[in-house]
Amino acid sequence: MLLSLVVGLCSGIAAVCLNYLIRFIRGILPELSGGSRDWLYWVLPGVGMLLSYLIVRYIVRDNIGHGVTKVLVAVSTNESKIKSHNIWSSFVTSALTIGAGGSVGAEAPIVYTGAAIGSNFARRFGLSYRNMTLLLGCGAAGAIAGIFKAPLAGVLFTMEILLFNISMNSMLPLMLSTISATVVANVFAGQAPLFQCSLTPFSMANIPFYVMLGIACGLGSLYFVRMTLHLEDRLSGKPANGYVRWGLCALCLGVLIYLFPMLYGEGYGYLQGLLVGRADTPCALLSYLSGYAWGIPVFFLLVCFARVFAMTCSNAGGGVGGTFGPTLFEGAIMGFVVARSINLLLGGAGISVPEQNFVLVGMAGLMAGVMQAPMTAIFLIAEMTGGYELLLPLILTSAVSFGTMRLFEKYSIYSKRIAQTGELLTHDNDKSVLTLLKTSDLIRDKYPRVSVNATLSEIVAVISESTAAVFPVLDAQGRFQGMLDMDSIRKVMFRKNNLDRIRVRNVMTQPKAYVSSGESMESVMDKFDRTEEWRLPVLSADMRYLGFISKSRILMAYREELKQISED
Repeated sequence: MLLSLVVGLCSGIAAVCLNYLIRFIRGILPELSGGSRDWLYWVLPGVGMLLSYLIVRYIVRDNIGHGVTKVLVAVSTNESKIKSHNIWSSFVTSALTIGAGGSVGAEAPIVYTGAAIGSNFARRFGLSYRNMTLLLGCGAAGAIAGIFKAPLAGVLFTMEILLFNISMNSMLPLMLSTISATVVANVFAGQAPLFQCSLTPFSMANIPFYVMLGIACGLGSLYFVRMTLHLEDRLSGKPANGYVRWGLCALCLGVLIYLFPMLYGEGYGYLQGLLVGRADTPCALLSYLSGYAWGIPVFFLLVCFARVFAMTCSNAGGGVGGTFGPTLFEGAIMGFVVARSINLLLGGAGISVPEQNFVLVGMAGLMAGVMQAPMTAIFLIAEMTGGYELLLPLILTSAVSFGTMRLFEKYSIYSKRIAQTGELLTHDNDKSVLTLLKTSDLIRDKYPRVSVNATLSEIVAVISESTAAVFPVLDAQGRFQGMLDMDSIRKVMFRKNNLDRIRVRNVMTQPKAYVSSGESMESVMDKFDRTEEWRLPVLSADMRYLGFISKSRILMAYREELKQISED
């Protein structure tokens, strides 16, 4: 309890400091007020990306992008251990990237920072994997609570996205962490919500339109996730020279920001304008399109499409940032486009909807789809805007968006790549327990080794003194050749005239499957089910024998792990 409180305080301080550092960097840069300084829109984001790239390449020497995904990987495959440099590396590089105009969000890096704080506190005090995971979650929850002033959203974020098998006993440390982080944020940044809104009271007559917004957000989420992952695959390591890749990405980002100034930085200033009914921005393209009735929604729809490209270029070019902020930004624009379109289509019939309300609800809708975390989306938007009077449309739109997205995509933007490797912890207890079990921990090497060239008479003594039912057969270099099964050689062994004549290679059998030491437990169990074997040999990459893994040992470990989860 005490450590969760301390971790929450530290995460809250980190969140406040990150916001201050981003504003400080923007404050020392030249004012981008138009005129001869418009060219700075092209240059400054690339400068921030370059500085981040140099820090990561020559100082950190580690991949620190995709913060939330990295936290999920740490929980699933690395016993919740996060390197100590992540306490500051994501913090500094994201501040440089965003402060100079990179089109990414600060939330994922601060989640990585908070999780690293919790993980390293746990390591320093020698806590178990389970408690280390809980403190990691406390750090991440505190980071969300501190940067958005949203304690409940911090808890829900950890429960829905990071720690799937959270227990009621773990709720109190999480709440202590988020409350302490929120108090820190309120002390240093004031108690006002992050965004100010001018909302209209909710009308039941608008429910069908909020359903339409939910469907639009679900389809927008599908575009956001699929296009982001596609672009990352295309840009990853291409070109191989990091400086050339930085130059190309910086140029593309500069062009996009020149066409759509709203893409500069997080874009929260423009988002704030939409929440109070202002849809204006100094942009030549918007000025031109404003002369047409449908020009404004078309312009903002283009911004939606372009934001994914700007965000991916910012990260691929060496910058460090997340998708959290861009998701809020795109959701707000999606809500505005849907509302303005409804008003243009049905305004002549006397039907209109409040655009500011749709902007706010759209933020929750897109977040629910992209992150597949509807509860987090609902309460995060309500907490950081004070929009609790729109709780019903928030729930409705988020649910519809989440359901629409799930028709096409099972995983969130954070978990899709990990799920493809079979290493993702999920709400499915069976699968989660298998993920927690490590193949390397369940290998048994109690079986006496047998040479492939030995005769049966040479191994009788070995077999007679062992209780094992199988024996691994190896060559002179220790490579696995097969195995002796007592059931298959029993008849031969009792014929004494055969003992000197028959060699092991003549009577050994081949297993129906092999297991590698790093193989996922889900894959191992699939092999057991497919072969109907009770034990399988475990081999290294060069076919060296490491031991056997048995189904009974897996089931005992599974039962013990499930018991611990149930007790928690």
